[in-house]
Amino acid sequence: MSVIATMDRSAVGLSVLCIAHCLVVPFVVTMAPSLAAYWFAGENLHLMLLYLVLPTTIVGIGLGCRRHRSYGILFWAVSGPLLLVFAFLFGHNLFGEAAERLLTVVGAGCVMIAHIQNFRLCRSCDCEH
Repeated sequence: MSVIATMDRSAVGLSVLCIAHCLVVPFVVTMAPSLAAYWFAGENLHLMLLYLVLPTTIVGIGLGCRRHRSYGILFWAVSGPLLLVFAFLFGHNLFGEAAERLLTVVGAGCVMIAHIQNFRLCRSCDCEH
């Protein structure tokens, strides 16, 4: 498996993890409040995911675009991480928890779209090998 395919698959997995965290953890914490003290319920997980998603997206999409020369995916590849960073830095304070969650889910969705498109374009032009 090539570096690009690995990056694309990793970023999609991280985006799914991010969406699951945003949608499932609040429900779980509501049902079992003692779980709020664990590491996965705090803001540190968001920061850790950002540290993983940003370089994965930059490298994966950058290498893919260089090979398949289809730059239309840059809209998704730029908007997704920007929304994630904006949600992390300002979402809760400016708009509240629900809006922060929405921004994060939309940003993670954009990252997923970019990497799925990148993966397909690389496979179609055979630059994955």
